[in-house]
Amino acid sequence: MLVSIILPVYNERENLAPLVQEISDALEGVSHEIVAVDDGSTDGSSATLGALAVDRPTLKFLQLRSNAGQSAACAAGFRVARGDVIVTMDADGQNDPADVPGLLRALNADPGLAAAVGYRVVRRDSRWKLLQSRIANAVRNWITGDSIRDTGCSLKAIRKEVVDRLPNFDGMHRFLPTLVRQGGGRVVEMPVSHRPRLWGKSKYGMWDRVFQGVRDALGVRWLSRRALAYVVAEESAETKP
Repeated sequence: MLVSIILPVYNERENLAPLVQEISDALEGVSHEIVAVDDGSTDGSSATLGALAVDRPTLKFLQLRSNAGQSAACAAGFRVARGDVIVTMDADGQNDPADVPGLLRALNADPGLAAAVGYRVVRRDSRWKLLQSRIANAVRNWITGDSIRDTGCSLKAIRKEVVDRLPNFDGMHRFLPTLVRQGGGRVVEMPVSHRPRLWGKSKYGMWDRVFQGVRDALGVRWLSRRALAYVVAEESAETKP
C-alpha cells in the first residue's frame, strides 16, 4: 500500500523541515510520498520545499500561482497523488505525524472502511479559538445533519478511490467525512493528539470558522439533497472493465 501525505502550505517556512522529518520518521517502513502544495506563500516556503526535496525522493511539491485557499491546495494534491490511501494534514506542525500509523491500521483492518478521521482529544489552542471551533462544529453538524466530533481536525486518512469521487469546491476540506458519508462510505473517528504551534500564526479567524463555515455547510446540505441515487440492475459485457 502506498500512502500519500497531502500538505497544503501557506506561509509555514519554519515548520516545514521538522514536519517533513517527523513524517518520514513516523512512516519508516511504510511506502509513502509527501505531496506539499504551496498555496501562494510569500515567506519563502516554496524555496524551502525545493531545498528539502533535493535529498528526499519521497517529497514532491506543487506551487500554485496565487493563494487559492486550503480546499484548492488539497484538490491539487489529490490530483497528483499516487497513493492507495490519502492522508491530509496541516503544515503548521499541530497535527502529530505519529498518529498517522493508527489511522492506517484502522483502514487495513477493515477493507469496507472508507475513511479514518481524527478528533483532537486535548486542544492546544486559546480559549477564544476553542470557543470559535466548538460553535462552528455544532453549526456545521446541525446544518448538514451529520455528527462529526471535530470537523476542524485536518488529520484524516481516506481511500484514494473514495477521494476521486468527492466533489471539489471552496470549503470542501472542512467537510471531507460528511462528503464521504454522503457518497455511501463508512467513516470511523479516532482520537489523535494536538500540539501547540511553534512558528507562525493561524490563517483562520472568526469569519472563516463560523460565518464562512455556515455558507459552506449550506452548500453541502444542498449537495446532499441533490445527490443522484440509482442502482444498475443489469449491464452488458462491453461496459464492464
